Amino acid sequence: MIKLLEEKDRDRYKEFLSKNERCNFQQSLEWGNVKTNWIKEVILSEDDDGNIRGSLCVWIRKIPIFGNLMYSARGPVCDITNKEILKDIKDGTDLLAKKYKAFAIRMEPDIEKSNDEYRKIAEELGYKIKDDSKDFKDEIQPRFVFRLDLRGKTKDDIFKEFHQKTRYNVRYAIKKGVVIKEGTRDDLKAFHDIMIETGKRDEFGIRSLEYFEKMYDELVPFGHMKLLLAYYEDKPIAGIIPIIYGNKVWYLYGASSNSHRNLMPNYLLQWTMIQEAIDLGADMYDFRGVAGVVDESHPQYGLYRFKKGFNAVFTEFIGEVYISYKPLVHKAYKFSEKAFRSLRSFLRKIKDKK
Repeated sequence: MIKLLEEKDRDRYKEFLSKNERCNFQQSLEWGNVKTNWIKEVILSEDDDGNIRGSLCVWIRKIPIFGNLMYSARGPVCDITNKEILKDIKDGTDLLAKKYKAFAIRMEPDIEKSNDEYRKIAEELGYKIKDDSKDFKDEIQPRFVFRLDLRGKTKDDIFKEFHQKTRYNVRYAIKKGVVIKEGTRDDLKAFHDIMIETGKRDEFGIRSLEYFEKMYDELVPFGHMKLLLAYYEDKPIAGIIPIIYGNKVWYLYGASSNSHRNLMPNYLLQWTMIQEAIDLGADMYDFRGVAGVVDESHPQYGLYRFKKGFNAVFTEFIGEVYISYKPLVHKAYKFSEKAFRSLRSFLRKIKDKK
């Protein structure tokens, strides 16, 4: 049976999510609190005894002109080969679509492209699948990631499996005096300053300082976020923000100053957090996104090479799974979305050249 999350279900849902092997922080209530400009609903599938057996956290946002769009990042959380549970979740999205008069539901699930069983069930339930994206700009969540399996391995095991150059760079950073420290809320300003520097160098947009402060306030008290900074001669030169939830750790944000990049602080930052993930008993360290074009001429190839060096597995997700409740409106919205992204990228390049 299906139901929508009520206040009395919150603790039960948190426990279900944190203990499920398909747990993802983007399905959590805590992460939902960071995204203040969306309405949040959680669909629950329960068994005959009232136990949660599946869920989907859905965000709803009003898009000017078009109406309400429903979106879910990295859900559902359930046995993705159980058609009965997936049918419950589909019925739940239909219910929400009526409630909010939504023109579409768009999901980017934590499911690998090779999972033909899920694909078959999803299509039988009426979903359509877009699985041809190759670049960051084509999606909300990265479709290609690197994941490091930590299960049953010691720190020595993990380190020995790094690429030789990665091991060298970690040791080099230590030898040259780079020191990693855990930051406080007050240190977010220093991290954000470095993030601005990184964004200008690598030509990508960045979040505001207030956004990172909101993340800190919502996640750190529950042990779901850390701020790690790399220092050289008592000056912060790089930093990362990892997210911790359930059985996984995600590398969510990273930044490095233009100065002292030759000291390889990013390698030591990653190794430090991987060790902490092992100490926490995590099953996986997720390096998050890379481009799907594995070509040395691609502008994002350096990021691919950096993450690959930690012996993580290149993982391709199934892509966008969606239902158009108002097909013509949805089609018009997708056209406008693509045009807006192209315009935004063009204007950013002009701004950076000034």
